[in-house]
Amino acid sequence: MTTLVQKYLSYLRYEKNYSLHTEISYSKDLAQFEEFLSENLEGVSLVDVDLDVVRRWMAYLIEEGVKPRSVNRKLSALKSFYRYLVKLGEVKVNPLKRLVGPKVAKPIPSFVSDGDLEGVLVDRTDDDEFEKLRDRLIVEVLYLTGMRRAELIGLKDVDVDFSMNQIRVTGKRNKQRLIPFGEGFANVLKEYVLMRDENVRDRTGYFFVRQNGNPLYPMLVYRIVTDVLGTIPTLAKTSPHVLRHSFATEMLNDGAELNAVKELLGHSSLASTEVYTHTSFEELKKNYKKAHPRA
Repeated sequence: MTTLVQKYLSYLRYEKNYSLHTEISYSKDLAQFEEFLSENLEGVSLVDVDLDVVRRWMAYLIEEGVKPRSVNRKLSALKSFYRYLVKLGEVKVNPLKRLVGPKVAKPIPSFVSDGDLEGVLVDRTDDDEFEKLRDRLIVEVLYLTGMRRAELIGLKDVDVDFSMNQIRVTGKRNKQRLIPFGEGFANVLKEYVLMRDENVRDRTGYFFVRQNGNPLYPMLVYRIVTDVLGTIPTLAKTSPHVLRHSFATEMLNDGAELNAVKELLGHSSLASTEVYTHTSFEELKKNYKKAHPRA
């Protein structure tokens, strides 16, 4: 390891206060880059590196089977290192300044079908205990509204309007949106409110609460959802966000416009919503292969 790299790692530790994990990770990436230079570009030192050299290293990593996400992480470490060298005056220009790393394929979101979810929820309809009713309703609300876990936790009584059958959701950056619900689901919500008010004292205005009246917390909601979704054997992932994915996918599969789904999800840009069109298309292909005689 060269003196410049050692000085950089000390800079990360003592001036930037980076974690030991980050320091070790950057150290490995820079050591690999130095090894690449010594084995493939004799006479080229760290201060001689230009954009072409970095591109060659990137191509080498890809040929070696390094995944795009890992390549980008290594490039990030290298960019940071050369910003430091520019700061020291060791190099005039960061050779990675305009480099674009390989594209990382976005995974198609996991989602649960309406039929599968209905099957596991039906088994819980006879529950007459407050917490069991609440837990089932949490899953239904996440699935029927597409709201985020944090949004559900922050939901208050004043946000649920039974006169208009709509829920006011406060999302990221305190941006608010309205999500409608049907008369049938309104009755389910009212049943929960009635049981909650009979069983819970000293509430603080939150719609979903624990037995002691305090609001929910993230890990509790996660456990509630995974307990329900974990009974579906075909589901690869189980988390509150899977229900958000499922909401968007079902909406698009049933013909909803992309812009409408964007508004209901509270996305700031259409690009965030478009990932669900891929899920819908995959589902369409699956149905085509299953139904068409010559598929």
